[in-house]
Amino acid sequence: MAIAVPGVTASSCEDLTIPVIGMGTSSSPLVPEAIKAAIIEAIKAGYRHFDTASLYGTEQPLGEAIAEALRLGLISSRDELYISSKLWCTSGEKDLVLPAIQMSLRNLQLDYLDMYLIHWPVKLSEEVRQLPPKKEHVFPMDIKSVWEGMEECKNLGLTKAIGVSNFTCKQLQELLSTAKIPPAVNQVEMNPIWQQKKLREFCKAKGIHIIAYSTLGSFNTKWGDNRVMECDVLQDIAKARGKTTAQISLRWLYEQGVISLAKSFNKERMRQNLDIFDWSLTEEESIKISQLPQRKVVTFAAAFGPHDWLIELDAED
Repeated sequence: MAIAVPGVTASSCEDLTIPVIGMGTSSSPLVPEAIKAAIIEAIKAGYRHFDTASLYGTEQPLGEAIAEALRLGLISSRDELYISSKLWCTSGEKDLVLPAIQMSLRNLQLDYLDMYLIHWPVKLSEEVRQLPPKKEHVFPMDIKSVWEGMEECKNLGLTKAIGVSNFTCKQLQELLSTAKIPPAVNQVEMNPIWQQKKLREFCKAKGIHIIAYSTLGSFNTKWGDNRVMECDVLQDIAKARGKTTAQISLRWLYEQGVISLAKSFNKERMRQNLDIFDWSLTEEESIKISQLPQRKVVTFAAAFGPHDWLIELDAED
């Protein structure tokens, strides 16, 4: 029996509902068949929100999984799904945005996306093939002109909505000052160990939904760690409530009004991660979580190199 996941309406696109829990598809090592199989299992469990990016290399297996789910009758229409992808930094120029989304749509075998995001507010030379790149290949993005390219994608019907990822309050303010279409979402690192209170308040005031990634600390990845899954406070709450630590983290995010991405290719954990809607945290538990020491893991400097202007961007959080 599939679990029904509630959704929220995107403020800049009233006909778009975003399921409040989605499945992330970034995977290392990249095994396309395993990703495709996991997505099909996720659809069986009740997931309808899938997040990919040109960087991940998972657009193609996601597209194949959607086609297979339709063939199997797991869904009756592509319209039942919310699919997001992202503009990579090597396409961080106005004239490169349209070809980039067209390539993503070809990879996904889809006519449209539900959400297209600027992955990072950074431009990279087109020859960059690995991270972090050399200093001479990293530049600040011209947010105004790239956003015009994003707006064109929406106006052409290639995506229902447009948004950003890894933007600070300052960068959002810069974007909002010139945007004809405001960003519907900002996808950022967020979990009980990096709660982003200032950014949450800013986005709420501007009508921008936050989508959280690294919701479980990106446990068992080369860049994440165990700070969420092995947090004593979260583990104690989970034990007392008969829940998993992951469920406590995801429920906390849900109670903050945040949309979450969770990634597990394990069938049982997939279902557990959706099973957070018929119970709630107590006030005492919420206070304990609010008092946890804070630490960020995903930084501009870690991704793109310790260059002065990137270190300054990290200091804005």
